[in-house]
Parts: sequence; C-alpha cells; structure tokens
Amino acid sequence: MNKIGIYYAYWTHDWDADFHPLIDKAADLGFDLLEVNAGTIANMQPEARRNLKDHAQSRNLGLSHCIGLPARYDVAAPDAATRKRGLRFLEKIIRAIGEMGGGMLSGIIYGHWPGTLPENADKRRYVDRSVASLKQAAKVAADQGVQLNVEVVNRFEQFIMNTCQEAREYVQKVGSPNVKILLDTFHMNIEEDTIGSAVERAGGFLGHLHIGENNRRAPGRGHIPWDELASALKTINYQGDVVMEPFLMPGGEVGRDIKVFRDLSLGVDLDAEAREAVQFIRGSLGSST
Repeated sequence: MNKIGIYYAYWTHDWDADFHPLIDKAADLGFDLLEVNAGTIANMQPEARRNLKDHAQSRNLGLSHCIGLPARYDVAAPDAATRKRGLRFLEKIIRAIGEMGGGMLSGIIYGHWPGTLPENADKRRYVDRSVASLKQAAKVAADQGVQLNVEVVNRFEQFIMNTCQEAREYVQKVGSPNVKILLDTFHMNIEEDTIGSAVERAGGFLGHLHIGENNRRAPGRGHIPWDELASALKTINYQGDVVMEPFLMPGGEVGRDIKVFRDLSLGVDLDAEAREAVQFIRGSLGSST
C-alpha cells in the first residue's frame, strides 16, 4: 500500500521552517508522510535531526526530502567550481538523510531551480555534466541508503528534463539503482501527451510521485484525470510514496518562487482542505493504493 504524504510548504511562506508542528499537523490530518526541505535537514545539527526523526516516529509518520538546488549549487553548470560546490552540497544532504536512517531525496537535484537554458547553449552538454555529477552522488547515496529521484518539471522551471522519456534516458545514462524518476501531475499536465502514458513509460523507473491539480490546488479541485492516473499506477504496480504538493498562499519565498500571484487560500481552511484531499486521494487511487 502506498503511503500518502503532503509537502510541508503547503503551510509555510518560507522554505526554512520548523517541521515539528507540521509533523503533528500532518499526522492529525491523516497523512502517512511529511515531505520536508532537504536543505534545512542538511544544515541541522545531528541532535536536531535525531529529534525530528524521533518526533515523526512517535506519530507514526514517515519523512521524505525534496529540494530544488539553487544556482550556486548547479551540478550541471559549465563552471567546474560551481559543479564541485553543488556536488559537495548534494552529498552533504545525502549524508544527513543517511544519519536519519536513509530514505528519499527528490527534486531538481540534477541542475538548478528555476533554470533556463542560456541562449545558443547546447542542452546536451548540460545533460552530460549533470549525468556525470549524479553518477558521483549515486555512489554516496548507495552507501547511505538514500534513493535519489530526479523530478521531471515543466519547461518554465527547468530545461534538462521536461518529459518522462527524457527522464528515462537520463536515469539509464546514470545507471544506478539508487537513481529513479519523480513524476508530478502538475508538470505532466503541461508537458505530457497523457498522464497515464507518462506513468506507464516510467514503469519500474518511477521512484516517487507528486500529485496536485493543474491549478496547484489540492487534489480534487481541478481537472487532473485521477482515474487515469490510478489505472496507470496499477498497471506498473507502483508501490512508492504519493505526496501531494498544493500551493495556495502568495507571499514569502514560497509564493515568490512558485509564482502564486493570486491568493488561492481565500475562504479556504487549509487543514480542512488537506484532510478532504487525503480522503479524496485514498478513494481515487484506492485501486492502486
């Protein structure tokens, strides 16, 4: 049975946050998992990480980790010093997660976010540099019991991989069992011919799944074809986590970076909305979860 989770920034305006109250909130609302900012985890002291893990375990809540690497840590950059700095940071995150017992590290960990292909640049060179970096990171991930999931995002947020097919080719080039694909319904809705075909194309390479509506609202508040998604997940026998990632609030770093230019939270009780969404997903994906 898949674990159903929620991304912590649903409730925050800034990327750095105190995860402890969000652990209690997610557990109280019926989630199995809270996905947190991997950069924050990396910069915590070991004791703070242990306390966080213990708190989550006390609530029977799993933790997963996600990040979009800032430009200064771009592991696909033309500049070798930037790539080296990015790889050191990525390895720092992996080791921090390893200290907590291992688990999932997902997101734009193969370049930087947001990222635009420079004018007249050759995308293939960025892909090659990124693959070389991830091959190194994958070795550390294997030692630390960490699975790396490269997130396929839309063309307005990154350029290295915008479709599941590009992600498959990328992961095959890296060639590590510790590197898999993260698909996201919001991004698939923009870039893929159909959501079901993208999931089926991922097949056994699918390591993590983000869900949210076409309008970034909670599942059930837009036009994503949930029955089609459920059928595809069943076809590939997906056993991984399913993490919803709605963004409703403008303002702060999160609203700025996600480009929430209108307040989608007006008249919405965020906790009640999350509770309804997790129930909706359990019902909609019941055949595969």
